[in-house]
Amino acid sequence: MSKTITVNVKEDVAEEFRKIAGLKYGKKKGYLGKAATEALKEWSEKKNDDADAKFLKLLKEGIKTKPWKFNREELYER
Repeated sequence: MSKTITVNVKEDVAEEFRKIAGLKYGKKKGYLGKAATEALKEWSEKKNDDADAKFLKLLKEGIKTKPWKFNREELYER
């Protein structure tokens, strides 16, 4: 199943994309869709990998917080 997405990109970027997509897939019906799907998938995976790397870094380094002691009076002060 596919979905239609309409986007605006700079003219030079669109021309370069069409050129590269045509070289890779041939200028047959659907070549831009295939290339756009591949590009979006790779970009999404890279962003996920970046987010995972940041998360793992936080886990390894830990989050620095100031020490806190339990205080019953502060707890019930509302």
